Amino acid sequence: MTLRDKFGRQITDLRISITDRCNFRCVYCRSADPENYRDRDELLSWPEFDRLAKIFLQLGIQKIRVTGGEPLVREGVEDFIGRLSALGVPDLSMTSNGHQLADRVPRLVAAGLRRINISLDSLDPARFEKITRTKTFNSVMRGITAVQDSPLGPAKINAVLVRGINDDEVENFAAFARERGVVMRFIEFMPLDADRHWHREAVVPAAEIFERINARWPLEQIPHELSETARKYRFADGAPGEIGLIAPVTQPFCGHCSRIRLTADGKLRTCLFSKDDHDLRGLLRGGAPDADIAGYICSVVMEKEVGHRINAADFHPPSRTMVFIGG
Repeated sequence: MTLRDKFGRQITDLRISITDRCNFRCVYCRSADPENYRDRDELLSWPEFDRLAKIFLQLGIQKIRVTGGEPLVREGVEDFIGRLSALGVPDLSMTSNGHQLADRVPRLVAAGLRRINISLDSLDPARFEKITRTKTFNSVMRGITAVQDSPLGPAKINAVLVRGINDDEVENFAAFARERGVVMRFIEFMPLDADRHWHREAVVPAAEIFERINARWPLEQIPHELSETARKYRFADGAPGEIGLIAPVTQPFCGHCSRIRLTADGKLRTCLFSKDDHDLRGLLRGGAPDADIAGYICSVVMEKEVGHRINAADFHPPSRTMVFIGG
């Protein structure tokens, strides 16, 4: 079977958030206020995640990315990845803030993880501390080194650029990619922060990032699938490393979107900026058979939004912020 929406887009990519908890408080994501996590019994159990994963795979999902919150704070994540791998997920990856990564890379590799993305929003330890509200810079760097020295390499490093906070580090990040041989991905700041401080002037456009790096080290575009979110470039002088530009605000790629999301509390979201959640947890706990759950998923996906509408005059950010949706 294949999942398609009413616009003919095939849905092959599923993000599974396994927790809404995170040990970072990044300014573009979480609030500095006290914890407001959901009760643990509201989150899906591992058997419930397993069951839904099987149903999604039967519906044609090809890529699964395990996310959070921070997925490594939930006990049992390596076992879950192992079960996903045993199901034959063609492309199995994870997103992490890297804090606990260094000691866990061997277990993740053994479980069957294929790729990993690591958040790193500054190469300056003091600024990193200000952005993340943690003192974990050294542990994240150790995590990147561990990934680079493992079959998971090259690491994909995600940096969210915010004007006036870290936009002066573009060239330093590009140099980091060349020196370390990592894939450096720049992501435009999106209106998903808990404190609702997002404004358009804070967005650093991908075109600007390209121009700045290309002026220093000429870039050559790498072919990509239409459904891929990143526009990829290599360094023309043959240096190691790669640059990726993800521009949901200034260059939306909704027309080729192949992605849906499952939140930690069992809600299906057809867009990062969806206004509505679609309850799968209720079906699971209400005794619905797999066929009924699959049919409901198909009906929800059929009504997937045409686009995220960030640039529409009547746009309003979703009620859930990034940490409660899944990165």
